[in-house]
Amino acid sequence: MTTVDHLRQVRLGNLRTVLLALVDRPGSRADLAARTGLTKATLGNLTEPLLASGILVEEPATLAGMGRPSKPLRFHPDGPVAVGAEINVSHLAVETLGLDGETLERRLVPADMRGATESEVLDRVAELIREVTGPRKLLGAGLAIPGVVHDGIVIRTPNLPGLVGSPLAEGLGRRLDLDVELDNEANLAALAHLWPHHLAGEDFVHVTADVGIGAGVVLNGEVYRGVSGFAGELGHVVIERNGVPCTCGSRGCVERYAGLDVILREAGRRTLNSLRKALDSGDPKAGRAVRDAGEALGVGLATLMNLFDVPTVVLGGSYALLHDHLSAAVQSEMDGRVLAGGERHTRLLASPLGEFAVARGAAGLVTRRAVQQPERLFA
Repeated sequence: MTTVDHLRQVRLGNLRTVLLALVDRPGSRADLAARTGLTKATLGNLTEPLLASGILVEEPATLAGMGRPSKPLRFHPDGPVAVGAEINVSHLAVETLGLDGETLERRLVPADMRGATESEVLDRVAELIREVTGPRKLLGAGLAIPGVVHDGIVIRTPNLPGLVGSPLAEGLGRRLDLDVELDNEANLAALAHLWPHHLAGEDFVHVTADVGIGAGVVLNGEVYRGVSGFAGELGHVVIERNGVPCTCGSRGCVERYAGLDVILREAGRRTLNSLRKALDSGDPKAGRAVRDAGEALGVGLATLMNLFDVPTVVLGGSYALLHDHLSAAVQSEMDGRVLAGGERHTRLLASPLGEFAVARGAAGLVTRRAVQQPERLFA
């Protein structure tokens, strides 16, 4: 490595440090110097290009105690943003995210995507993205799908078979003239609870349901993907050896007992909102359907807990909305089956991000990459 290359790497490392500090919270140059260990002169050299390019903004001076007034730096509210999009069995969702983690726009559209072609799906997603982003500069897009992906191509997605083999990242990127990164929806929902702020600690499982069930496993602050990207396929953990046939080709999978479509069918309801109203009114059929699903989910989650020994389970998406009626059955099964139970119960939380966790995580994939690889901000 030449001296020039070394100096460039040092500068990028320092710039990454400053950006990460600003993701945590805004601060004056003096505050940033104290938090990062960098000199004020170095901070000035690093932040001036960011101010000139509209990535950062300097707020009016404020006087706090003795000394000179400080001018806090923060990410510019009109600066570049990332967009995240989710393709799911029953809906499409998009969200735009600033570098500071602030949500700017979001949209969720109910849609049955099971029979849709690649072209139909991508045209609808691209249109939704255009609607929520307008003329703003985009850093890139993250795209989520409930299945296994590799190099921007869908390898396996049992509930959206028409998309298997599709180069979704390339197709959406071509429509938007944008870099697009494709990932599994459960992994991205878990990422949304890590970036830009930890919402459930550094070790947890995030589980969510539509027709299928996905789980994102987080270990030591990183999403665990496994060698082939199959880690966290909770929906296809077998809980009944000769049980109900599953779309994956196996039998007795968790999603055939705890998926949202199964809950709705057993409750005699067509929508999640209708189910919630029935539960709130004490409808016994709805209550029984949710309890049965919670027991099945708890059995599957106990397997993950015994494998990974994490202290927290986060119920997201539909499960978060059903948390008050679902959690007791889930917790009961885990308490009886998780070997590390007893005095150290697994913590069961409802996600604060609700139905937009996946789209937010998809956008976060892009903002985190931009902060960790700051040369992308000037591309």
